[in-house]
Amino acid sequence: MNSPILTIVVPCYNEEEVLQETIEQLRTIMHEMVSNSNVSEKSKILFVDDGSKDHTWDMIYKESLKGEYVKGLKLSRNVGHQNALLAGLFTAKDASDCLITIDADLQDDVNAIIEMVSKYKEGYEVVYGVRSKRDSDSFFKRSTAEGFYMVMGKLGVKLVFNHADFRLMSRRAVDELENFAEANMFLRGIVPLIGFSSTSVFYERKKRIAGETKYPLKKMFAFAFDGITSFSVTPIRFVLLVGCISFFVSMAFGAYFLALKFFGNTQLGWTSLITSIWLIGGLQLIALGLVGEYIGKIYKETKRRPKYIVDIDLFNLPVSRKLMNSEGMIYDPLGTEARKLSENN
Repeated sequence: MNSPILTIVVPCYNEEEVLQETIEQLRTIMHEMVSNSNVSEKSKILFVDDGSKDHTWDMIYKESLKGEYVKGLKLSRNVGHQNALLAGLFTAKDASDCLITIDADLQDDVNAIIEMVSKYKEGYEVVYGVRSKRDSDSFFKRSTAEGFYMVMGKLGVKLVFNHADFRLMSRRAVDELENFAEANMFLRGIVPLIGFSSTSVFYERKKRIAGETKYPLKKMFAFAFDGITSFSVTPIRFVLLVGCISFFVSMAFGAYFLALKFFGNTQLGWTSLITSIWLIGGLQLIALGLVGEYIGKIYKETKRRPKYIVDIDLFNLPVSRKLMNSEGMIYDPLGTEARKLSENN
């Protein structure tokens, strides 16, 4: 196989503290692979700015001016990690033979990229980056993560254990991924559905060298719940099962208390009455909330809104200090200049 054109897609959200080191490490790996003819010299590193509020985009733009591997894609607003990944993949796929997604925090081992490309050359179209161990995680995070994979497996969702979003995909695989038009994209569950030949590369995950995690506890639980409800109706069926069990239990208790009445052994019991009311009321609210979650997802799907909107695309646009818009305005992505072109220009 000839040297493939590789694009490394890196979603970024407020990563100015770690971004420069990320750029240097990825550029070093890319230069090494190009020098060894592992990948084509046309290969690129695409940094996707997901509506950052710090100087992340300024850093990406300045590095793209150097013209060596680094390119930038600026989204119009923050659309979330999964959609930012999709924006990078779909923007770069037509100019690439294979694409690798990796987070900007440098916790994933960049050296595993070389092995991923080797697996691609062997004929694999999807290569998963899988953590070999979770020693760097706290007990709580490790337990909840393993519990999540176990629950998803019980629900019938095919996930790669200890795999996040560090993976290689061929252009054909990304083309098929684009056919998944749902609004609620859970990539860890969708990519295995593509079904092309796949394998795994194992690595040790590192600690974040700077900045703060973009997935605190609240977001982690929201992400997990979104993944569960996006891929399985089992929770709805579980609520139905609980409702049926509650109905039969209440029928049994009804028969029991009716028998007590006939035998004259009835007793006033406010505690049992209030407890049962609260129990049934709580179950009803849980059921309504869960059904509402699924209805909300249906609502999002029917609106067919775009997953992201690109503000500035430096991947498919030649790099220049100034960019012209449709009204003849010169627009500087750094936001320092916008003026009318003179007739001489």
